[in-house]
Amino acid sequence: MTDLRPTPLTPLHEAAGARLAPFAGWSMPMRFAGTVAEHEAVRVDVGVFDVSHLGTVFVTGSGARDVVAASFTNDPARLGDGDSQYTLCCDERGGIVDDLIVYRLAADRWLAVPNAANTAAVADRLRSRAGEDVEVLDQSADWAILAVQGPRSLSVLHEALTALGGDLDPAAVPHLGIVRTPVGDAEAYVCRTGYTGEVGAELVVPAVSAVGLWQALLVAGATPCGLGARDTLRLEMGYPLHGNDLSTEVLPGEARLGWAVELDRDDFVGRDALVAAREAGPARRLWGLRGTGRRPPRAGMSVLDGDREVGRVTSGSFSPTAGIGVGLALLDASMAPGDRVEVDVRGTPVPFEVVRPPFVERDPKG
Repeated sequence: MTDLRPTPLTPLHEAAGARLAPFAGWSMPMRFAGTVAEHEAVRVDVGVFDVSHLGTVFVTGSGARDVVAASFTNDPARLGDGDSQYTLCCDERGGIVDDLIVYRLAADRWLAVPNAANTAAVADRLRSRAGEDVEVLDQSADWAILAVQGPRSLSVLHEALTALGGDLDPAAVPHLGIVRTPVGDAEAYVCRTGYTGEVGAELVVPAVSAVGLWQALLVAGATPCGLGARDTLRLEMGYPLHGNDLSTEVLPGEARLGWAVELDRDDFVGRDALVAAREAGPARRLWGLRGTGRRPPRAGMSVLDGDREVGRVTSGSFSPTAGIGVGLALLDASMAPGDRVEVDVRGTPVPFEVVRPPFVERDPKG
């Protein structure tokens, strides 16, 4: 653990008895009271996650929008100040280097939040497209990110911000919007985004202010949650995880993420390959696997249609909300929702149905 990077909140997590584990080079809390309890807190009440391992990359200058457009697959021209969008960073072959959220703070100031393991690659991509009129700064070390998620998240966040001298009502921020607001002696960004399917917000806060905000959220009633619960929550919604469900070996069309790719615009990295892939059609697709019992599939397990292997599980777990095993799998294009398959679970064939996620119904818009 000595070579792992701590977050500004690591001492608090250690004092709280959290189980810490390596994640993408960071020492991150996997659980506090327990994954299932934390999962359920988010589904029925409110939880807070330390996700400071995520990157914080600012793109500034008169040509910032053009740099973002040339680097990623979605079209940032659709965004106004205070808007955000899900997008992909692809390589020349169309493989997914990362999936991320991009925020437009102003016409000449943008914020990209990549996954931890891919922050350097995303920052390098942006720099490779930047001219003298654009500066790309990876400021991940200077910021922390907290995710407040659950049915009561916005009211609890409002109470915490008020206790720290702020006057922002997070419920007034539109879904996918971003607003800057005071937090103690500094200013933070409140982003109406998340990775759980629940109503909530992600807070990009100066590292020096993270402890005060975390403590205020706990006092206001938020349950501290680890990355274990974050994984089961995102899986119930069918949200892909880079490194499991997404990689440079997976194309957006295969991951059913074509909606985040705008091909009818000027060139961006991977566009030609993605045009060719769309014309050819995907050879495989990422679908959900819904079990009939509690036994979960696990990443790497074979998916079988009779004696024929039709794919591999990319993510899998027990769903605390649905009470069954669920997973995501890259399956042959011949497979479709409604098909019945089996997963080889340590030598035992376990039945699953191919489905279109989510596995539970939630509305993050509130």
